[in-house]
Amino acid sequence: MALSTYAELKTSVADWLNRSDLTAAIADFVTLAESQIERVLRTRNMLTRGTGNITAEYNALPSDFLDGLTLKLTGTNPITPLQFETLNSLDQMQNTTYVSAGKPLFYAIIGSNFRVLPVPDSTYAYELDYYAKLAKLSVSNTTNWLLTQAPDIYLYGSLLQAAPYLQNDERIPVWVALYTKGIDDLRLADNRSNQAGTMLARARTLG
Repeated sequence: MALSTYAELKTSVADWLNRSDLTAAIADFVTLAESQIERVLRTRNMLTRGTGNITAEYNALPSDFLDGLTLKLTGTNPITPLQFETLNSLDQMQNTTYVSAGKPLFYAIIGSNFRVLPVPDSTYAYELDYYAKLAKLSVSNTTNWLLTQAPDIYLYGSLLQAAPYLQNDERIPVWVALYTKGIDDLRLADNRSNQAGTMLARARTLG
């Protein structure tokens, strides 16, 4: 069973459900599965780095931003890592300690923007390391890293989303178990890869 493209995934879902009348609905099942996957999965394949310029207190996040890791100013010497804070903390600091504009030292995420404090007194180049959203499957985007690496997650995730639609509640525990195992196996493989990379780096250092 080929399962490497969006069309093949939809065909497989129809085959597993033994239904040929769900073409439009299957696309919805896949979309819902992707939303669920993004809520629970964080792996190195999702890591990316964005760059830009901080020009104001509020700055736009990348359109594919899912979850943040680090933000740093790259045009300063030395490079300046920004400390993550809650919005309430930024409000308190802005009203007391950091009233004047200056080099940003802190940041918070608010909606589709990140807020910095102090309010910048100039333009500052930055790098943002973050987890990116999946490149959603579609007719024009026929595959992505997750479908290539773990097609079972896509398949069982889509079947899980189909069960309530088909009022087939007795299958939900089956799809949940298979979907959860796929997620857990991918996390385990990702952790092993990270550990292997860390050990290799240490070995080179000790050299």
